[in-house]
Amino acid sequence: MTFDRRSLRMGLRDGAPIALAVIPFGAIVGVSAVQVGLNSLEAIAMPYLVFAGASQLAAYRLIQVGAPVLIILATTALINLRFTLYSAVLQRYLAHESRWWRVALAYSMTDQGFALAAHRLAADDPPASARDYILGSGFPIWVVWTVSAVAGVLLGTAVPRSWHLDFAVPLVFLALLVSTLRGRPAMLAALVGGLGSVLLAGLPLSIGMLAGASLGILAGAAFDRRAGTRAEPR
Repeated sequence: MTFDRRSLRMGLRDGAPIALAVIPFGAIVGVSAVQVGLNSLEAIAMPYLVFAGASQLAAYRLIQVGAPVLIILATTALINLRFTLYSAVLQRYLAHESRWWRVALAYSMTDQGFALAAHRLAADDPPASARDYILGSGFPIWVVWTVSAVAGVLLGTAVPRSWHLDFAVPLVFLALLVSTLRGRPAMLAALVGGLGSVLLAGLPLSIGMLAGASLGILAGAAFDRRAGTRAEPR
């Protein structure tokens, strides 16, 4: 097995600053795991088994309110659907890699890692090895995320609930959302999804967020399709 060192170094260099930025987020995820009732082993295993902060937090919230397992699975699956879009973009760069390498890279992929890879691989001077660049950029993010999450688990029992650290989580995602919204379909999807989740929060089985997100996706897709139809030449 050979690696392109230049691509690895480039990935590590690009991923390191991003890794530092996820420390607070990882710690909050760890604290939240303890506060919803997971034991230490379960809480420590989660960042390694489910390397996806958004879906972890959603699952913790649903566990806290006693949602059924199927609702938790459906909600986290919906949240992670965006990774199918990431794979479609990166497929042409990784199609020649073995299945095991593609599985490993999929596990290590994050929103930030995808943004780095999509930018670098489409540049005029891309890394020689897409695989090694993605591996290099994802490694520091994975290490820092898991370590900070474990630290949050260990500190979880010492953090008073009165601090309401969970309030910081929506702020993190709000910052990510605002920075990634591009175009009217995405803005409409975010608006409808957010309002729908709030208005439908009282639905049974804690499906309000799932229903709101589904409405947002449908609204954005319908608007995009209608706009595309109008733009077609007659």
